[in-house]
Amino acid sequence: MTAVTLGPEGTYSHRATRAVADDGIEFRQSVTDIVAAVADRSFDLGVIPVENSIEGSVTESLDAVAEYDIAVVREIVTPIRHALLAQGPEFDTIASHSQALAQCRAYLEAEYPDASLEAVASTAQGVEYAREDPAVAGIGHPDNATGGLSVLAADIQDQTSNATRFFALAPVSERSQAGGKSSLVVYPDANYPGLLLELLEPFAGRDINLTRVESRPSGRRLGDYVFHIDVAAGLYEERTQEAIADLEGIVRDGWVRRLGSYDIEHVID
Repeated sequence: MTAVTLGPEGTYSHRATRAVADDGIEFRQSVTDIVAAVADRSFDLGVIPVENSIEGSVTESLDAVAEYDIAVVREIVTPIRHALLAQGPEFDTIASHSQALAQCRAYLEAEYPDASLEAVASTAQGVEYAREDPAVAGIGHPDNATGGLSVLAADIQDQTSNATRFFALAPVSERSQAGGKSSLVVYPDANYPGLLLELLEPFAGRDINLTRVESRPSGRRLGDYVFHIDVAAGLYEERTQEAIADLEGIVRDGWVRRLGSYDIEHVID
């Protein structure tokens, strides 16, 4: 099985991908590139971050799964253990992914208020910069403290419960109706008072728990939105099928895309 995720090697995305793909893992520098590569069947599997417990949703991921016709086949939840890695205690720049910097904001403000913060493409890239330059520290998983780096401080994230959800994506032909959760993308192509309530009522009336509801701009016009909905039910269930049928009736001028049903895998690492 060939898989693609955010690189370089050593990112949290790479760690999550290893839970579902033992070998053949390649890397891309953007979520959109990963989703496009899975959609055109260049890879069997793609793994992208979707939501962090501190910083919220990854908007590029939401936009990409709305743009491309793909399947969500697994949810991977992994704890995020941030460590400060450097060649020594003297440095003036801390480099990491923007989400990692934000997740460690309180620690950085308290311990390194004068350090420059540099947002880079991934946590692994920030760690690589720290390997190359003693004036730079990186934030990443403590296992990345190799090649002359030391762990100056461990578990520096602001919340000990810090965790990230990842979607494992596959070509649309692999879409399944079986699983404990399902994801939908809904485009109403409309905007009027009470619209959101109408979209949610088919699920509430059937006792289907919504685990996430989020809107993203459609890009077509100002005030026009696409809705991402996760439900704690499988597409195979009659109640889910009935709720979606009602939903499609409400968005007659738009569309409902079933991304698929899937189960959750927890990675304790």
